Amino acid sequence: MPPEQIILRPALTEKSEELKYAGKYVFFVAPKANRIEVAEAVEEIYNRDKKKDKDRIKVMKVNMITVHGKGARSGFRTAGRRPDRKKAIVTLAEGQVLEDFGA
Repeated sequence: MPPEQIILRPALTEKSEELKYAGKYVFFVAPKANRIEVAEAVEEIYNRDKKKDKDRIKVMKVNMITVHGKGARSGFRTAGRRPDRKKAIVTLAEGQVLEDFGA
């Protein structure tokens, strides 16, 4: 699977913004993606234009969370569900930063 199909978008919430200071970044990922695929996809996306090794990012750890969709109603009896989502919390090596995260 191409990396753009594994990493869907960054999760831009207050909690994920606080995690950036600890070197952790939160992404919504494909439901069938695993930790290895997510780590390789993040490194490939963010290391595309970087020539020097010191500029390249290195993923140290990936934690995965499946967020189950809540029940939703529209009107009196029309019940439905929001879709399930999968999030990945990516930890980078010490001192590394994603410059264009969420841009």
